[in-house]
Amino acid sequence: MKILLLYTTHEKQTLKIMQRIKQHLAGKLDCDLIELLPNSHIDLSKYHAALLGCSIRYGFYSKVMKKFIDNNYQKLNSMPSAFFGVNVVARKPNKNTPETNLYTKKFLAKIAWHPKLKAVFAGALYYPQYNWFDRNMIRFIMWLGKGDTDVTKPVIEYTDWSKVDEFAAKFYTETYTSQETSSQKDL
Repeated sequence: MKILLLYTTHEKQTLKIMQRIKQHLAGKLDCDLIELLPNSHIDLSKYHAALLGCSIRYGFYSKVMKKFIDNNYQKLNSMPSAFFGVNVVARKPNKNTPETNLYTKKFLAKIAWHPKLKAVFAGALYYPQYNWFDRNMIRFIMWLGKGDTDVTKPVIEYTDWSKVDEFAAKFYTETYTSQETSSQKDL
């Protein structure tokens, strides 16, 4: 059974989260970890299940991921599938679920894919890595949201890794259970 772990990222926090999930699934499921780029060609028919992860930038999820979902929602809806979003707004307790995180809620409402499992994880700030414009825009946005604005810190990580581990366990259970059900139907 092959599982697709597909992601888009800006500062690599979504990749770190996806790597953690892959690590959790190691030895249990055969996973392909792939970064979705504008020229990527992903054949979903090779996979039993899919997990898509995407971060926001200035309030929007990746257009590349949105296009992939729009082109593949029927296949995604027919297989065990899950989605997680990454944004620093999710650092707040009342904005850390798909139902309470405005960005994720709006994104999921705009697509025809209905992932069976959804999550939102708080991301990270990498102030020293940003160019001048991004550093100052993100700092301003964080100031408005009463977040950390210290641009001298190398990384300000908000990701709750225990929440990521819980999600990975749920994804494994969903995928494994559906695999067992498919195997029994084949008998």
